[in-house]
Amino acid sequence: MIAALAVLVPAVSPPTAGADVRRPIAASLPEAGTDVRRPIAVSLPAPGTHARRPIAVNLPAPGGPYPVGTVAVRLVDRSRPDPLVAAKPYRELMISLWYPAAGGGPLAPHMAPLAAADWDRHSAPPLGIAKGAVAWAATRTHARAGAPVEPRAGRLPVVLFGPGDGGPRTLGTTLVEDLASRGYLVVTVDHTYEADQVEFPGRRLVRALPLPAKLTPKVIAELLAEHARARLTDMRHVLDQVTALAHGRPIGGKLPEGMLGAPDASRVGVLGQSLGGSVAAQLTRDDARVDAGVNLDGAYVGPVAARGVTRPFLQLAAETHTRDGEPSWKSFWRASTGWKRELRFKGAAHGSFTDLQPLLPQIAASLPTVSLADYVGTIDPGRSVAAQRAYVGAFFDLHLRGKPTRLFDHPDARFPEVSLVP
Repeated sequence: MIAALAVLVPAVSPPTAGADVRRPIAASLPEAGTDVRRPIAVSLPAPGTHARRPIAVNLPAPGGPYPVGTVAVRLVDRSRPDPLVAAKPYRELMISLWYPAAGGGPLAPHMAPLAAADWDRHSAPPLGIAKGAVAWAATRTHARAGAPVEPRAGRLPVVLFGPGDGGPRTLGTTLVEDLASRGYLVVTVDHTYEADQVEFPGRRLVRALPLPAKLTPKVIAELLAEHARARLTDMRHVLDQVTALAHGRPIGGKLPEGMLGAPDASRVGVLGQSLGGSVAAQLTRDDARVDAGVNLDGAYVGPVAARGVTRPFLQLAAETHTRDGEPSWKSFWRASTGWKRELRFKGAAHGSFTDLQPLLPQIAASLPTVSLADYVGTIDPGRSVAAQRAYVGAFFDLHLRGKPTRLFDHPDARFPEVSLVP
């Protein structure tokens, strides 16, 4: 399958037949949908040219009123065989719960140890980051592992998060932590055998399935459709588990104190980047439990591209991603009949809507081989993160909490890079 990064350089043309795609990089191909990959030339630093000590990187602190807690949970869906590995009679997923927390505990890592090592070996080099150049395993979130749920936050509205095709759930941490600090339960999902790497309990790492030998536009479209179908069923299963939690029934392994009964399953949103954004739209259309959805710069795959949605929906777009240039955006927009807004971020690229936005500029300061413009554009990283958090937070506050906002009525002087697209 598509087994590289999920969030990177928008393709300007389809991969040619016979192109070497054994070590591709993610690319969005407007003609075929979202998250396709084509190889690009990358200039890696010569051995010994990066700093002797691995570069330390940090995630921006969340801005809400609550401290954040997190816990990773293994889910097993025995009602279906694995959609990507036919011989496996069940579907196995890893998720993380992010929530307002009470009490302390150790800070959770950005990536689990084996996943960080695999990212370092396989996922970072196509970005121009040599193996060992960055201390990925040392990066910490701002969330306390296993901390109790903050009871003063009350019942927690739920937001499900899906990354781009091939991407791990960890790449949405910057936005996810902020939502949790605002009083949401955010559930991030790894899609096994599609995500570059998934670490399960017991120090077990599962890598993505290998790509086909040739990535023609037809093959790419078929892969994306297959992944979208698998993801949609994954997300429904995850939502089933969250509903169980809401009713006081345990799931997976050990849960934080106060988690049983904490989710409010009557207020559910879904958020996704790239292919995750397309699946967010499809889930918003198909599942009556979902009240609102957000797409972070993903084209649409599957029926939702033509049918649109009837519930509130928000699109965030990189500067060059437009309805005129993306047929699925135009058809989706015309067919959608509910509350809808589209925001364009001047200077942003496809990877701007992931953790690469704050992380890559830190790395590029020491590694000039990292092409920031290709991956996260030219937008100021701090301003990009602040605007994304403000608009996504306001959207879910409006539609899951009924909290009024005028942020979507006209341009906001605080965020001159963001334009409202009529």
